[in-house]
Amino acid sequence: MKRVKSTVSKTSSYVQMGEYWDEHDLSDVWESTEKADFDFIAEPQVTYFAVERSLSDKLRSMALAQGMSADTILNLWIQEKMLSAGQ
Repeated sequence: MKRVKSTVSKTSSYVQMGEYWDEHDLSDVWESTEKADFDFIAEPQVTYFAVERSLSDKLRSMALAQGMSADTILNLWIQEKMLSAGQ
């Protein structure tokens, strides 16, 4: 027998849970819920681009001298460039 994954829907598969919530509303089981405390840290989505090694080294050095990360200074430069280009 499969172990039950949900105490609310009493189901053992995510498909069955989805079907349960298609038919029900949280207000149907609100009195059985408990307060939950948790921390949430939203991480920005990141895209990586290739940068020549020598440029990367210079960027890191300049960023360090200005007391910021290479990521931050690069993003600021790109934003400035795009603003000046009317983007």
